[in-house]
Amino acid sequence: MLIFNFVILIHLSVLIGCGCSRSASDANGVPSTQSSSVHEVLNYGYEIVKKYDHDPDAFTQGLVYFDGYLYEGTGLYGYSSLRKVDLATGKVVKQHDLPTRYFGEGITVFNNRLLQLTWQKGLMFAYEIDSFESLGQYSYDTEGWGFTNDGTNLIVSDGTEILYFRDPYSFEEIRRLRVVDGYRVIKNLNELEFIEGEIWANVWQTDRIARINPNNGNVKGWINLAGLLSDDDRKGRRVDVLNGIAFDQSSQRIFVTGKCWPVLYEIKIIEQ
Repeated sequence: MLIFNFVILIHLSVLIGCGCSRSASDANGVPSTQSSSVHEVLNYGYEIVKKYDHDPDAFTQGLVYFDGYLYEGTGLYGYSSLRKVDLATGKVVKQHDLPTRYFGEGITVFNNRLLQLTWQKGLMFAYEIDSFESLGQYSYDTEGWGFTNDGTNLIVSDGTEILYFRDPYSFEEIRRLRVVDGYRVIKNLNELEFIEGEIWANVWQTDRIARINPNNGNVKGWINLAGLLSDDDRKGRRVDVLNGIAFDQSSQRIFVTGKCWPVLYEIKIIEQ
């Protein structure tokens, strides 16, 4: 009996020792930027402040508010574009069509440069914001989905749970961030917006937006936009999923829309 108990103690010591020496990287080789833990996650609803016309043929992949205008990146092969849109009327005042071999994705504005991702071609295009004149292109080795910046670095999603922080001029990767809600990994991160120190991310094929801490990847809150697009606005139309977040920092306005939605909404976030 004494020998048996001694063996059990040795076995337990080995297990405890293994649990205390976890690698700094996960099984996929992604550096750990946070330790998973249960924390308070807030839930939010919304109020509609105002509705604006939106081109129902725009397969929205990226949305930015800048200097009084909306800038929108659209997708689909043969239909991808970069647009400058008058918010009040929904009219496109300037448009650049991508070559048919490119599927346009997220966009962001950094230092008067309008930047646009592509889905599977591994190319990011840079434009002068007023003229849409090409300023070059940059390569990357993931898919391109959502795009934003924190004023220092560009932030890119690729449809997984990982956000990539990149240099705004070389587009070189600086760091990666895994997004989690407690112990649950949050995948399908899509269109992004940086709002008041948080990364907001549409979760593809859902009506939810995750509010993410950019320092550790923890989801701080969930915004549920279920029911935003009315049944009347869906009738007789080919509408797709919620996708598109823009923030007017000067007036603290939040705009959201979806792929092929006929409406763009200004909303107010309500804590539940």
